[in-house]
Amino acid sequence: MNLKQSKLVFYLLIALSGQAQSDLSASDAVFTALENNYEIVISQKQLEITQTNNSWSEAGAFPTVDLSVMNGYSLQDNSNNEAPFTIQGLILNQSITPSLNTNWNIFNGFAVRISKLRLEQLEQQSANNAMAIIENTVQDVLKAYYTAQLQNERKGLFENIMALSRNKVNYYELKEKYSGSNSLELLQFKNQYLTDSTNYLLQKISCENALRNLVLLMNDTTIAIDKMKLTDELDQRLIDADFSNAQEEMLANNQNLKNQYISLELQKTNTSFQRSFLYPTLNFQAGVNPNWATLREIKDSNFEATSNNISYYGNLNLRFSLFNNWKNKRAVEVSKIQEEIGSMNIESMKQTLSSTLKNLISLYKTRAQLADISKENLIYSAKALKLAEDRFNVGSINSIEFSGFQNNYQNTLIQHYENLFNKLDTYLEIYKMTGRIGLKYTN
Repeated sequence: MNLKQSKLVFYLLIALSGQAQSDLSASDAVFTALENNYEIVISQKQLEITQTNNSWSEAGAFPTVDLSVMNGYSLQDNSNNEAPFTIQGLILNQSITPSLNTNWNIFNGFAVRISKLRLEQLEQQSANNAMAIIENTVQDVLKAYYTAQLQNERKGLFENIMALSRNKVNYYELKEKYSGSNSLELLQFKNQYLTDSTNYLLQKISCENALRNLVLLMNDTTIAIDKMKLTDELDQRLIDADFSNAQEEMLANNQNLKNQYISLELQKTNTSFQRSFLYPTLNFQAGVNPNWATLREIKDSNFEATSNNISYYGNLNLRFSLFNNWKNKRAVEVSKIQEEIGSMNIESMKQTLSSTLKNLISLYKTRAQLADISKENLIYSAKALKLAEDRFNVGSINSIEFSGFQNNYQNTLIQHYENLFNKLDTYLEIYKMTGRIGLKYTN
């Protein structure tokens, strides 16, 4: 194989390895998780159940119609019966009686309308529960994504530090080989290189565990963590949070608060339902019952009689409970008290959410400032490390002093990554409380 062919094979290998690597953005991770998450699928199925039940027929607005058929056989032995007007012998009686009946609650204290309203509220509650699960999934996946990115950035840092130590070891090994002297710097950098190698291997494990956790939340077994490349950086441009706007969005879109409102509406509906028992009920029943019967003597084939008749009926039933130990009245009063409890729970939740939101916004602004400070500090630390490396190469400082600059840069960069992640983490909490995190990805 000549040089030209070797270069061609080399470029093909690079191209194939690049194709094997799959880029993954935070949005892609979220959408994959939303498609594969079992809890979301289950919540959607539960929503389908409530949507199916939300009908006037389920509420009892329409009459019910029943069809039944009875086929009867009876054998009567009158061989020893000497009573007058009695047919002697073995008498077989066969009959078939179908019945068609309808039952309609014309009025039952507005219970039908109340039941329909309750079914609509249950459907809305199921939709809110599904949205809450979506919000939790989105937040968990985004946190896992940026946690993996944090661990990946730290791995890159430790890898660079390890490479820097390895270069120093190689340099002093050559220096010792040609100078023939035992160098303290060589021992120092060998020790530093082993320490950096240990840190890199431990950080590599942490990075792989974070990626596995992300893949687990995405519930996609086809993704290989060694081929996955996270494309969204930790340093994201985030909108500055304002308490008044965030509070307004929270009161309008927060799923926990929406569920409390639905619970209160359900309790009010229950009060109306309990009050419906104080009214009279009017019920209509109608039906038709035809009957076909055959009567014959088993031993005498000449004796056989048949009958055929149809009966119709229609009834109106008015029922009013005059006194039942004030049970219905107490049920209404208890339901009203539960309404008051539900209203107080909403007010309590509003205060708690507002206080939590205010603290989160304050924390977010502080963490944003820390991220800006650590970013500026990182610039100075990188310049200091570059100057220290130049001075170390010309012998102005020793290895111990240079290691101090190196460790300072390492700690500053690690702290900067932590500040960026903490800023993102707090922003996601605010984003979820205001309800925007669910609306963004469902839309």
